[in-house]
Amino acid sequence: MIRIIDFLISIVGLLLLSPLIAIVTLLGFFDTGSPIFVQKRMGRDKVPFNLIKFRTMSVDTKSVASHLANNKSITKLGYFLRKTKIDELLQLINVVKGDMSLVGPRPNLYNQQELINERDKLGVYNVLPGVTGLAQVQNIDMSTPRLLAKVDKQMIESFTISSYFKYILMTATGSGSGDAVKK
Repeated sequence: MIRIIDFLISIVGLLLLSPLIAIVTLLGFFDTGSPIFVQKRMGRDKVPFNLIKFRTMSVDTKSVASHLANNKSITKLGYFLRKTKIDELLQLINVVKGDMSLVGPRPNLYNQQELINERDKLGVYNVLPGVTGLAQVQNIDMSTPRLLAKVDKQMIESFTISSYFKYILMTATGSGSGDAVKK
């Protein structure tokens, strides 16, 4: 049932937000010359998929977790996109494709070994990764792997249809500050 809801919300979201997506894409061309960012991430059962986002950092930034990137890499447009979470909109495409759910553990990179180990211990990879979830609305990012894995597991174990909509609503109304970037 969640898959059907994910699909329908994402299709409607992409259609309704298509003017905004077009504007951000155009602005992104002026900002970095390459407005779309695609990065290999770990999905359910650690199967790789290509996560799609709006680019928020300069093109030459190393492909590392946000908390390991330098804030000098974030562009002016990128700062706005992160603050408003607009940079995440293109992940609706990942949800439509079935790579992600709207709600679930944030997908990590393959070089985040400590997080991978912690999530493996707790069975976090048994579910689809999500655009948002409990950790995101509580401002817990990938810089605290053990805590993140624990909160992901807590979300999975207590997951209900009402918590699904609660996390989406909390994210849409501004809960969570987005990915941390080192100063």
